[in-house]
This record gives sequence, C-alpha cells and structure tokens, in this order.
Amino acid sequence: MKNKLDIATWPRKDHFEFFSKFEEPFFGITAEVDCTFAYKKAKETGESFFLYYLYASLKAANSIENFRLRIENGEVYLYDAIHASPTINRPDGTFGFAYFDYNSDYQIFKTEAQKEIERVQNATGLVPAGAGQNVIHYSSLPWIKFTSVSHARAFSFPDSCPKITFGKTFEKENKLLMPVAVHVNHALVDGIHVGKFLEEFQDNLNLDFIQK
Repeated sequence: MKNKLDIATWPRKDHFEFFSKFEEPFFGITAEVDCTFAYKKAKETGESFFLYYLYASLKAANSIENFRLRIENGEVYLYDAIHASPTINRPDGTFGFAYFDYNSDYQIFKTEAQKEIERVQNATGLVPAGAGQNVIHYSSLPWIKFTSVSHARAFSFPDSCPKITFGKTFEKENKLLMPVAVHVNHALVDGIHVGKFLEEFQDNLNLDFIQK
C-alpha cells in the first residue's frame, strides 16, 4: 500500500523541487558498522550472516519514513513497507537479482528469503526481479574492504530507490567491522536520514533476532 504526499505542504517541498532537477540526484555515504554480535550469533546458531545483517538493514530502513518514499510520475508516494532486491552470487562467479519480502518476524523473512536464494542460484542469466518501486537495491561485495562505492546508472531511467552495499568484514580493536555504502535520492532523503538509518542499523545488529 502507498499514499501520495501533498508536496505543497511537505516541509521538504523546496528540497524536492531543487534536487529533482539534477541529472544525478543521488548522493552516497560510506560508513563502518560493528557486526561483532551479529556475526557471533549467526555462527553460533548456524544462521546465514548475510541474511542476518540484510534483515537488520531492511528493518532499519522500514523504520525511517524517508527511506519509504518514492517518486512516481513526478509525485511522491509513501509506502507502508519496503522490501529487498539483492544481488545473489552464484558458484560460477555470476550473480542474479532476487526479491525478498520484508516481514517483522525474522524467522518468516529468513525462510522465504532462503527459498528465493535457492531459486536464483539454480537459475542462469541476469533476470531482474519483478519488484517494482518499493524496494531497496542491495549488493554485497564480501571480497572488498571498500572505502567508497559508485553505481552503474541509466540516467534516462527514473529511479528513486535507495541502494545499499555491504563490503568485506575486518577486525579492528577486537571488533568485527563491515563497510556499508548508502546511496539515496537527495530529492527524498537528506544526510540526517542516512545518519538515522545507520544508527538504527547498528542497533539492530546488536539485537538477537533468532530468539524472537
């Protein structure tokens, strides 16, 4: 479900109109998150660390209204929930697009996501997931401890979906850290919202979803 915003009364009206005119309205921020607890919990219980941190991220994004905003035909819509469209790596070195429904229950999310991962890994080719606008585009680069990321973009294609990329974990001061890059459309999202997302993401990484 989605609801159209009244742009005329929206506090970000001027920001929306200003950045909507840009050829490239996206900006990106790269930060590090502490995934010591999440990794330990996933390994102790045999869970997928990838699904654990992806869920923590998606839960955080759903808690922030601006991450649920999308531009459609010049109008701004607020979705009740947003879902995940991640890339899934295959054994042959290629990848495919997947679609994971968000669910407030981690166990339900995990079960459905595992089915989708299996489907994509057993498929071939690059078939875009039929996800629509209410998604976050996710990618994982577990081989690279990056400090910044850029994305391939077709500027003629209207796009307002956030893009989140996870990198290679590394140890520092007895903690396990992971780089995460967040790219968002500035017509909808500002730095303060990215900051709130990163705070929520970090809080979620310290939660025990498996026992809930």
